[in-house]
Amino acid sequence: MIEQQTVKQGHPKGLWVLFGTEMWERFNFYGMRTILTLFIVNALMLSKEQSSIIYGGFLGLCYLTPMLGGFISDRFLGNRNCILLGGLLMAAGQLLLFFSASIFSSNLELARTLLYVALGVIILGNGFFKPNISSMVSSLYPPSERSKLDTAFTIFYMGINVGAFLGQLICPIIGDVVDADGVRDIYAFKWGYLAASGAMLLGVTTFYFLKDKYVRTPEGRPIGGLPKNNTAEDYAEGEAQSAKFSNTALAVAVVAFIGLGLLFFYVFGQNVIYSIIYSAGITLAGLIISDTSLTKIERDRILVIYIVSFFIIFFWAAFEQAGSSLTFIADNQTDRHFFGWNMPPSMVQIFNGIFVVALAVPFSILWDKLRAKGKEPISPVKQAIGLALIALSYFIIAHNVKDLGNTGLLAVKWLVLLYLIQTLGELCLSPIGLSLVGKLSPKRFSSLLYGVFFLSNASGYALAGTLGAILPPTGEEYTRAQIENIDLKSILDKKTDPSAADLFMLAKLRIGSLDKKAAKENGLDFDKIFAKSDSTLKPEQFKAIKVNKVITVKSNASTLLPLDAEKSRLLKRENIDAAELLKDQSKIKGKQLFYLAKVGLADINPQAAQANNLDFEKIYAVKDSVLSKEQVAIIKDKNLLKLEYPTFAGFVIHDLFEFFMVFVVLCGVASLLLFALTPMLKKMMHGVR
Repeated sequence: MIEQQTVKQGHPKGLWVLFGTEMWERFNFYGMRTILTLFIVNALMLSKEQSSIIYGGFLGLCYLTPMLGGFISDRFLGNRNCILLGGLLMAAGQLLLFFSASIFSSNLELARTLLYVALGVIILGNGFFKPNISSMVSSLYPPSERSKLDTAFTIFYMGINVGAFLGQLICPIIGDVVDADGVRDIYAFKWGYLAASGAMLLGVTTFYFLKDKYVRTPEGRPIGGLPKNNTAEDYAEGEAQSAKFSNTALAVAVVAFIGLGLLFFYVFGQNVIYSIIYSAGITLAGLIISDTSLTKIERDRILVIYIVSFFIIFFWAAFEQAGSSLTFIADNQTDRHFFGWNMPPSMVQIFNGIFVVALAVPFSILWDKLRAKGKEPISPVKQAIGLALIALSYFIIAHNVKDLGNTGLLAVKWLVLLYLIQTLGELCLSPIGLSLVGKLSPKRFSSLLYGVFFLSNASGYALAGTLGAILPPTGEEYTRAQIENIDLKSILDKKTDPSAADLFMLAKLRIGSLDKKAAKENGLDFDKIFAKSDSTLKPEQFKAIKVNKVITVKSNASTLLPLDAEKSRLLKRENIDAAELLKDQSKIKGKQLFYLAKVGLADINPQAAQANNLDFEKIYAVKDSVLSKEQVAIIKDKNLLKLEYPTFAGFVIHDLFEFFMVFVVLCGVASLLLFALTPMLKKMMHGVR
């Protein structure tokens, strides 16, 4: 006898199994996401612009591969096997990131290579996992109960965000560690990746042991098995059981994919990955709609999915600034004191997960009550509201950064408010979109159409990477330039012509767009020139400097002040007020002793240094000195560093206000257009709400 599958709320127990599986997968994904760009910039020593492009490309490909995973599932392996395979691949990818974060100080090039391999493995695993678990949620409900899908996906979405919350809490705590001296432990990133891998393995184990007992139809048949075992009962009455693509349609799709890819790459200037994402989405959408077995009603409903998918591209482009530009702003230009606690910049994202967990059930109840009264808005209206809300969130934050200037700090409460409003928008848009695909998709295209839906996410994430890369210089860049006596704003405004030495220093600070290829052609390998030996010191080594008396302040240190300009800049760059510290030497930290010794205000004990594996001759090596005057001149003559404000669609982005207003305009216009189209979309849905 089949065990009763429905809980008191009217939802199958299988929903909670899928809830738990997705929860641990989201821990894995969002946990690594919180620290990814900080790891790329601080440990792998790539620029913010490069990290934003990598981040956007990674997220975009994560939502491109569901197309492949959906196809393989529908034709060959089935949902269950794809979920297990995808989960194991993602766990392996996180382990590769763990190894990358373990070896970067000894082999930077190998660590960077491992980063790309790891991200590739995670992308492939996500492609198998993502569309299939969403498809299984839809399959839990017979056609007579499809009205419950909005509520079911909102509950499922809460599982996603319980996992996101846990990942965004635990991975930053153990992976983004900043000590009392303000030193970021760049060796701690690996523990965040290890935790993410363990969470994914826990999710796979949960699904493996509970799927056979609970993930079944109300009649007791297993959901998500091999496609060859499907029966007529798995399809709606009168629905075709297989797609019918003609050879001509397949050939046209291949040509269209190549042609569109070349168009995006050469005409619109997108990189290879972004070009593939955009062209794949358009091509797959066209291929599905060409299927000769589609009825008019099926074709209309699929077109609704396509239209809505286009508009939500702009939502995700704005929403996914959380892991790139908003993280950099939290790191560099935000007062992160929250009830007296200075939270890690990577953890500010956690508020999104907290708010989803808190608000998912109230939203679910809201939709149920509105449905009971016959007042529930149709899905496209809900999604238009979501777009309007994210536009509002950026409008508020734009006006709060307007008067900050170049070095003012944004109060963290405004980022919290931004995440609250964006969460309200997300709950109106994302779970509703998942539900809409489940309601409108023909069974034979279920996983594949989820792949198409996720391609809109992919396009949004690719656009997020492009938009994140137009982040103008923030407070950190202006401050670092000022410390070196460089007026960065005057240079960007074309009021000052920088010297070659200024350009070199700005390149070293990773400010501006450096042409590495041209630099190497002129005998300048900036990766080696800019390598900071200091960064090999771990926080515990800084502490050992004081505890083991490796460095002690000179008895006549105060008589050595004032310092020359170069040494003063070095101390200023590290926020060290030497005169104040020397008045009360008991307050001097290990890191501060290190820099006092570097400028000659403290002595090094050679025996204690050797005992603690500190070779100060190498640590203090000035790599800049390898450049001759002629080579410094080349930097300017060959225009190796471009210093200019970023641009988007012909508009120059001078500051954070203008940067945030880009998202206000994009999402606001998208919202208004989707609202205007809803009467037409309602007719095309043929009775599905």
